[in-house]
Amino acid sequence: MAGKSKILIVGGTGFIGKFLVEASAKAGHPTFVLVRESTLSNPAPQRSDLIQSFKKLGVTFVVGDLYDHESLVAAIKKVDVVISTVGYAHLADQEKIVAAIKEAGNVKRFFPSEFGTDVDRVHAVEPARSMFEQKACFRRFVEGEGIPFTYVSSNFFSGIFLKTLAQIGSTTAPRDKVVILGDGNVKVVYNKEEDIATYTITTVDDPRTLNKILYIRPPSNAVSLNDLVALWEKKIGKSLERTYIPEEQVLRNIQEASFPLNLRLAICHSAFLEGDQTNFEIEPSFGLEASELYPDIKYSTVDEMLNQYV
Repeated sequence: MAGKSKILIVGGTGFIGKFLVEASAKAGHPTFVLVRESTLSNPAPQRSDLIQSFKKLGVTFVVGDLYDHESLVAAIKKVDVVISTVGYAHLADQEKIVAAIKEAGNVKRFFPSEFGTDVDRVHAVEPARSMFEQKACFRRFVEGEGIPFTYVSSNFFSGIFLKTLAQIGSTTAPRDKVVILGDGNVKVVYNKEEDIATYTITTVDDPRTLNKILYIRPPSNAVSLNDLVALWEKKIGKSLERTYIPEEQVLRNIQEASFPLNLRLAICHSAFLEGDQTNFEIEPSFGLEASELYPDIKYSTVDEMLNQYV
């Protein structure tokens, strides 16, 4: 572990957080997870196994709370790098992490909770617009406070969007009918959660990614919904009935839906109609693409990932 940065993950038992904890530990980083006392002493059933798996990996649990400044500072003083994976409801509270980082004075890099579309390059409608703007404002706050950072733009999680062929409200891929937003020709990026975690942890000690955006946008994982459906049809040996929803109807559906459906629809509008994941070039001045930066890392392609859902 000599020379490996010590990493603290805030939100390590959450959806993407658990993958980062595992990737960090397996990469040989001394890995710390901020947890409440109740999480360790009386974990929810679904978290009990997760905590045991972390212990087997040699992860260190640090008792503390995002809303307890002293415990947060104490936790941060143990590490070199802080990664936040807090959920939507706690995005604004990340300012508390920045305050603790400033007081601790020892952190060489901070990863805010992003792990989605690049919030500085979106054309979203409400309510997604407000969420993206909140993340963008937090970027400016981090920069204004002089905190060294890396932002991770991982685009869509395969376990949510690829698994269902982006069918909102579904938990499995369609076998008979599929709904396609827009004309289905816009390219969207899907990545396996384990690959997102591996790329993120690999950047921790890489000076090239300091104060940059890491885009996880491998060329083979940027596919249109039409192509994705065609690939799926080939795998299941069956044609699906396709229903195309024009943008005007998508926008009406967003306005008429309640939360959180309206948010999910607005995020999909941004990706599948505005093309916000693929409609810009990644310039060295602000970002780097992960599969180009780390060509030796083997990532799962969309074709490979789809096989597990057949």
